[in-house]
Amino acid sequence: MTAVDAERDAVAAALPTGADVRVLTVGVGPAAAAAGAATALAGDGSVDLVLCAGIGGGFAPLGPGEIAVAAASVFADLGAETAAGFLPLAELGFGVNRYDVPPALAVQLADRTGGRLGTILTVATATGTAASAESLRARYPDAVAEAMEGAGVAAAAQAHGVPFAELRAVSNRVGPRDRDAWEVPLALDALGTAVAAVLA
Repeated sequence: MTAVDAERDAVAAALPTGADVRVLTVGVGPAAAAAGAATALAGDGSVDLVLCAGIGGGFAPLGPGEIAVAAASVFADLGAETAAGFLPLAELGFGVNRYDVPPALAVQLADRTGGRLGTILTVATATGTAASAESLRARYPDAVAEAMEGAGVAAAAQAHGVPFAELRAVSNRVGPRDRDAWEVPLALDALGTAVAAVLA
């Protein structure tokens, strides 16, 4: 499951010949990703694994072209602000905000891709300031990347009883928004290479 066609095309171009894989664009943001993934999975009992794959922002020490692999995908900004700080959805008693990847699978993906294992944050608003990045890192010290779809895809996969994983190729550092500094072609190449390594 990818968010945009450029990610889909990068993954599809890198697939080994004869790979039994469908590569789908499900949309940008957690709601579109959840809806798109759920629609794709409905009535299809042949899916062994849902992999959310795309580019995203990386937390130090990851830089452009490097790979982040999810030990968990988390709705990082789904909750409530309080005088004492942010409360995630689960602590409010309203549902799930964290989706753990089966540990053996997460480690295997990290080994195959050379990626860094940790929490990948799913946000509805991409981080654009140093203060916001620091706040997220304080709440999620093991965060390796930020994107906008992973936990949405994970929610759909869980609803359909299908294992889920997520990997991200870093295009930029999480922090002050500087679109001119993003290395999108490098990240897309790294994404294709990483998915090919997963399927090798």
